[in-house]
Order: sequence, then structure tokens, then C-alpha cells
Amino acid sequence: MMHFDSLKGWLDWQESLHPLAIDLGLERAAIVYNTLNPDGIKPLTITVAGTNGKGSCIAYLEAIYKAQGYRVGAYSSPHILKYNERIKIDGNPLPDEIICEAFARIESVRGNTSLSYFEFGTLAALDIFWRSAVDIQLLEVGLGGRLDAVNIIDPDVSLISSIGIDHVNFLGSTREAIGSEKAGIFRAATPAIIGDPKPPQSLLQNALSKEAMIYCINKDFGYTKQNTTWEWSTDGKKISQIPEPSLKGEHQYRNASAVIMAVQTLSEKLPVNDSAIRNGLKNCHLLGRFQLINDKIPILLDVGHNTEAVKTLVDYLKLTFPGKRIHAVFSMMKDKDIAGVLEIMNPVIYDWFFAPLANPRSATEALMREIFSQSSVSKVSFGFNGFSDAYNAAKNQSLDNDLLLVFGSFFLVSDCLNEFEKGELIK
Repeated sequence: MMHFDSLKGWLDWQESLHPLAIDLGLERAAIVYNTLNPDGIKPLTITVAGTNGKGSCIAYLEAIYKAQGYRVGAYSSPHILKYNERIKIDGNPLPDEIICEAFARIESVRGNTSLSYFEFGTLAALDIFWRSAVDIQLLEVGLGGRLDAVNIIDPDVSLISSIGIDHVNFLGSTREAIGSEKAGIFRAATPAIIGDPKPPQSLLQNALSKEAMIYCINKDFGYTKQNTTWEWSTDGKKISQIPEPSLKGEHQYRNASAVIMAVQTLSEKLPVNDSAIRNGLKNCHLLGRFQLINDKIPILLDVGHNTEAVKTLVDYLKLTFPGKRIHAVFSMMKDKDIAGVLEIMNPVIYDWFFAPLANPRSATEALMREIFSQSSVSKVSFGFNGFSDAYNAAKNQSLDNDLLLVFGSFFLVSDCLNEFEKGELIK
């Protein structure tokens, strides 16, 4: 049985333990979880799936329940700066030693069951939350829904933020196929909240066949924007004077509306007043989602890495920074629709700077040169040896009224924020 004294030691070992980085299926995680928690003690649970918007929904839910004074466990992935961001109680990432203790408990009962890096993290979060007696746990699906390790827990509410095309190797290449996978988190007689305004039929059919309680945006609940506030409504209930969501972009009204619906469906078990909803939505923070760093030349960070996410980014750029010259520092994983992203983004980008990443899953410069050469992009720079090199080149091309945009991958935004933390970029 392995045992490590540091979080890094555990994580390095977990990465080498399982033959596949992504290995979908519930059996392995369920066996280990049932041994860890034989009595099946489970806090109230909201499980969130979706192509985009999952992280935002988890952050809003966490902020709202915290504002009401509840003890909240939140599990999300991937992290941006530190692994500990994945497992939080009351908004605080847990210290290394608590996570290491959970890993040690998992390892002590795992036996011959092989677990992936993601499954280890999921089990650690679930183990810590029930032992900490949180009032509610918020679980973000890593990939898909039906076969994701998070789905070993029966949620009290399921929320699907949006359905787009991503992870096609695992989930299929159409919204209908992907909708079927995401619908795997629905349960009988349990609220199924759908924040996508045009949900695929497969999602609705799955919810019906499972006899879930379906709530769709623009049908069963919705929002109306006023001057500087907005109103949320469903049959028999309205909440008015809600401040604009602290996370920016039109899609955040949809995410926030779905979150309020989730909170309402649980209100008999976990009451929340309107002011906690207002305060939570106003005070929520999330790294790397339309995150603006104000400097002489402002910098916008966004982890958008699929076509649906960057359409939202383009809308936001047009609305918020009209007429600005935008310099994009960009990188993506090689399994993404890079050509599709370039096509959507190109009309608003003045010039591009490719930042190579150390991650083995990321697109190489050779691949990027090939994709750019077949696109309509005319101004792109290559030959940088990492993020800060590409960033500094972009900054040198920028005038005071321009915007620097860093987008395309969690890993790129992570590199950027790490450099800011070290104080190496803003001089």
C-alpha cells in the first residue's frame, strides 16, 4: 500500500497509476466508495453537468448557500492554480493534509481496484464532505454525466447548464448524443433543471423516461432584465431587484436563473431567503471566466475552449470593448475544434500570438501552424518558448487603448495567473 507525505507525491503517483487519463465508468469508484462509506451517509447533493457553465453554476450555488450560513462542500475541476481548488468547504480550498488523509483512506481500502487521477479526487471530495457533515455538497461532473465518477452519488437535484459540442471522442459528435450522456445525472422523482434554452430532444426524452421532475428555462422559469437589476420568476414566485451576476456575459443570467431554480426546489429541506440569493450572485468569484485585470493595457482571461464558449466570448468582447484592437495570446488542447474556434474569434481579433504549453495534450506549434495556414487569419506570430514570451510579444505590439486577451485553455490561463502571482508580468 502506497503512502506519501506530500500532496504532490500523491498526485504524481496517481497520474502514473491508471493506464488511461480518462476512463469513464462507475464501477471502480462505486466499489471503493461503498467500502469507505458502508452506511451510505450522504449530504444533500446538487450535481451539475453541462458543456459550458458548470463551474459558474457551482460557484453561484456555493456563494448563495454560504450567504445563507450553511456549511457547503464544493467539488469542481479542473483547477487553475492549485489542486486544492477542486475541493472546498465554505469557499475555502482544503489544506494539503486533509486531502492527503483522504487519499490515504482511499488507498487503505482500494485493494486491487485501479483508479484514475480524477476518480481519486472525486472519492476524496465525497469522503471529506460526508465526514465534515456539510449541509449540502455541490458536485461538478468532469466529463459527460452518465459514466462520470460523480454519478455514483444520487443527487437531490440535477442541473444541466448547457449542451454544446466538446469531448467528441468520448461523448459523440452531435448535441443529441452529448445530451444523452449528460442526462445520465437525472433520477426518478428528482428535479432536473435545464438551463439550455434549446435543449436537445435526447435530454428531454431521457428526463421523461426516468420520470424526473423537469424544469426548463424560458418555460418553467425565466428572467427579465431591468436597468441595472433583473427579475427571476417561476409559477407562483418572483424575486426582483437581483444585482447583475458578478460573472460577466449574457449566458450568466441563464446560469444564475437555473441555479435559483435549483435552490427553490430544495427550499423545503434547505431554506434560502431572497437576500442570500442576491448577495451570493453579487459576491461570487471565479478565476479565468471573463476575468479582467485592469492595467495600462487591460488583460482579459477566459478559459473558453470550444465553439459554444467562444461565441459567448465574442458577444462579450463586442459589447464590452467595442472598437478596441484585441491581441490574442492563445493555445488549445489538440483534441479540440481549433479551426472552428479560430473562425468564430477571427473577426474580433487584431493579431494572434501562439503560446506553446508544456502539457502533452496541447497542440504543438507545427499543428497550430498548419491549422492557422488553412484559416482566414492573416496576422499570427509563432516561435515563442512559452506563455510569458508570447505574452510579452503581444504586449509590445499593444497601444494604451488596446486589450490583451488570454484564452483557449485552462492550462494557458493557469500559466498566466501563476506569472501574475509571481509578479513577473505587470512591471
